[in-house]
Amino acid sequence: MQTDNRLLDDLAKVANGALSTLSGVRDEVETRVRERIERLLSEMDLVPREEFEAVRAMAQKARAEQEGLSDRVVELERRVGELETAKPARRRAAPRKAGGAKGSATKNDTST
Repeated sequence: MQTDNRLLDDLAKVANGALSTLSGVRDEVETRVRERIERLLSEMDLVPREEFEAVRAMAQKARAEQEGLSDRVVELERRVGELETAKPARRRAAPRKAGGAKGSATKNDTST
């Protein structure tokens, strides 16, 4: 019986040694894979997250400003349209003095 226990103890020690070796191999493989991925990412010239967020914030600000300016242009166009429709009404209401003093001065100059 004692021999069986010793055999089982030896097998347990071998299994523990194999597991610790495999654990070390796993850690080594993870480290190598991580290094390789980092090298590939650096070669791909990807943008860091911080730069991406900064550019994204600038784009959002620019879009908001563009929308504000677009609304302002629409409002100004509406006002210009109102002024253009109001101008002919003013011209009809008040008689225009087109040939006033200037027109008579030219007539006088040609007659003398």
